[in-house]
Amino acid sequence: MMTSAQMRAARALLGIDQKRLAELSGLSVPTIQRMEASDGNVRGVVESLTRVVEALEAAGIELIGEGAASPQGGRGVRLKSGPQT
Repeated sequence: MMTSAQMRAARALLGIDQKRLAELSGLSVPTIQRMEASDGNVRGVVESLTRVVEALEAAGIELIGEGAASPQGGRGVRLKSGPQT
C-alpha cells in the first residue's frame, strides 16, 4: 500500500512533476492525478499502482510501509542512495 501523500513526497524528493512520473510509469497524467487525489491509500487499478511503485523504486525511492523500521514510526519515503532519473 502507498498513500497519496507518500506518492507526492516521492515525486518531490525526485524533483519530478506528474507528467514525468506518468512517463516513467507508462501511465497517463490523469491517472497519476487521480491516484494523488485519493484520500489515504492510493486507489486505482492494482497494475497501475504497481507500475508507479516500480517506477519510483527504479528512480531511487524507498517506500516505508506502516510498522517498518523507522526512527519516527509511521509511513514515509526516503531516498535509497540517490535519484536515478
